[in-house]
Amino acid sequence: MLQLARADAQGEPVTLAEIARREGISVANAGKLMWILTKAGFVQSQRGIKGGYHLARPASEIHLNEVIRILDGEPSESHCKSYAGVLDACVHTGDCGIRPVIVELHQIVDKALSEITLSQLLDTEANVDAALHQIQFLKPRTDSGQFRA
Repeated sequence: MLQLARADAQGEPVTLAEIARREGISVANAGKLMWILTKAGFVQSQRGIKGGYHLARPASEIHLNEVIRILDGEPSESHCKSYAGVLDACVHTGDCGIRPVIVELHQIVDKALSEITLSQLLDTEANVDAALHQIQFLKPRTDSGQFRA
């Protein structure tokens, strides 16, 4: 998405091969991502000699939580399904003490990501870091360089 946002700022579509090269992934994986993002309405494709992919709406209107939700699904649902062990479902689905913690953490992350747009990520790392600290509920970075919520 950032590759498309950068290209949109220059008014150019990006080919699948170029996306793959810039991101260090296979063309097949890039194609799968573009298919998902196109189906979700974030990306549009353009055929022809000057074809490629571009954002379906301005980068300033695309929030990170939207993109992550499309690529990862609903976090609280997927968490319980992905940690079922050898069974089809987690044995703690009826009464689980960790579920409220997981759900709350996902809500905090979702809220933070809803405050950040693709266009903001095109700035320098220092400016993105400063903007991130403007999000009211995030505390300043610790010495380890990680954020605390």
